[in-house]
Amino acid sequence: MGSRASSLLREEEIEEIKRETGFSHSQITRLYSRFSSLDKGENGHLSRDDFQRIPELAINPLGDRIINAFFAEGDDQVNFRGFMRTLAHFLPVEEGTQNASPREALNSRDSKLRFAFSLYDLDKDDKISREELLQVLRMMVGVNISDEQLGSIADRTIQEADQDGDHAISFSEFQKVLEKVDVEQKMSIRFLH
Repeated sequence: MGSRASSLLREEEIEEIKRETGFSHSQITRLYSRFSSLDKGENGHLSRDDFQRIPELAINPLGDRIINAFFAEGDDQVNFRGFMRTLAHFLPVEEGTQNASPREALNSRDSKLRFAFSLYDLDKDDKISREELLQVLRMMVGVNISDEQLGSIADRTIQEADQDGDHAISFSEFQKVLEKVDVEQKMSIRFLH
């Protein structure tokens, strides 16, 4: 399995992905095998449909938001390198920072926070509005909580985070709220190592 995957990836590609993402050679070849098994069209790209066949994403209430994070604006396919760049956000911090400064590492605290923020910032205007927060909360809890309760949660969240009085949460306000949260732990997938 690993030898087949590494024979399809050029050694220089593996080295570039290692430098860019912090994944090891064996992780890259293992993830390339997974990528290849998901690539039902065998064209070197994954579509949204390919991702939707992943059971863990299919049952995740934020599955569509996570899937969207793999695709650049206007793209409907992602290649292996783009796949790895997105997965690097979930690599435990101590692993991915050896080749990049903490600010540049795809799995740094700042990068993880930016990635999480983007899951809420549906219109990509660099602010999380009450409506965006409500939409994400609805995705997460479904019909288990009334709209009135969700509205109350959204209002309270924005009230606590909003420091500049614009009734939205900016990235810096998002960072401030999560200052004491172990983001690295919560946004790391241990099986990636």
